Amino acid sequence: QVQLVESGGGLVQPGESLRLSCAASGFTFDNYAIAWFRQAPGKEREGFSCITARDGRTVYADSVKGRFTISRDNPKNTAYLQINSLKPADPAVYYCAAASDVRYCHLISMVYAYWGQGTQVTVSS
Repeated sequence: QVQLVESGGGLVQPGESLRLSCAASGFTFDNYAIAWFRQAPGKEREGFSCITARDGRTVYADSVKGRFTISRDNPKNTAYLQINSLKPADPAVYYCAAASDVRYCHLISMVYAYWGQGTQVTVSS
């Protein structure tokens, strides 16, 4: 019954913003780190941000640092990704994922057991 459901994707213009949500169920949310990944056509899946289970420490890849903000609301079993100043390189399917780790988070897909279905982000003028 484990589920991660992303929402909030869509078509936006360069420079605009989106807020993605990741609703979790079927597991103890605050025992899991949450990460966001993205995959563009023909490219590898890229982990670009994560947040620890309880103390909210965050990690960002250089490609998104300063533009993207990851957050979580544990009582609501939901994580978020605020995407600002979208660039032409940002279009991709965006996935959230969960890893059973109460202390750390990582930007590598290997440690994430649970994955959402993805939400499409398209950038076009």
